[in-house]
Amino acid sequence: MQGRGNPISREETNTKKSEERRSELLGIALELFAKFGYHNTKISDIVKQAGVAQGTFYWHFKSKEAIALEIIASGRAEIAKVIGQGYRSHSGTVEDMVTASELLLTSLFRFAGSNRYFMELLYAGAGNDEVIRSAVNETRNEMERAFRRNIERAVELQMLPANIDSSLRAMLLVSLIEGVISRWLFGPRETESELSRKTAEELAAETARFEFFGLLGTTKNTANEVKKGSSK
Repeated sequence: MQGRGNPISREETNTKKSEERRSELLGIALELFAKFGYHNTKISDIVKQAGVAQGTFYWHFKSKEAIALEIIASGRAEIAKVIGQGYRSHSGTVEDMVTASELLLTSLFRFAGSNRYFMELLYAGAGNDEVIRSAVNETRNEMERAFRRNIERAVELQMLPANIDSSLRAMLLVSLIEGVISRWLFGPRETESELSRKTAEELAAETARFEFFGLLGTTKNTANEVKKGSSK
């Protein structure tokens, strides 16, 4: 039969358009939340930028809170997936751990660089709304738990000492990473600083070395050699 079209194809087309519209609303809401804060962003601002009626928004989302919570939950899942790559299946040397950490941090910094608005929401955009702030805090807590699982796994494999405080180490590590990401993406930075020009790979290499070897950025043996040389 001609002229009627394929009803399945029309349904698929409509579904695709609906999904695209939903994704567009999510992206616009995220941008506005990051730039102006959750509290200062209204649904009317979101639909105005999207060029749709408020009814379209409510077709996809129950409220402003609902769209914000979905944005945060989606970002949380992506971050957990990235950090989960560091869960080791077998033992290795210190150099193996440094290399693995560098790869993990590269993925995490790439995610942060590609999702700048989400990171800004995570660090500064929740405002005073208790529900949204709680969701943001849970995302940051999940990062800490994911790193703690990686550390505990390394202890199981005898790659790290059995007596370390894995919760404290995870907290210190996440604080380091959050600080690096925040300064890298948002500042403040010294005028002559080249931090903003560093790639995710360069930043990951520096952070991984600091994670394992501290300010010297060297192994213990090399550090001893430096100490001996300075005492001559």
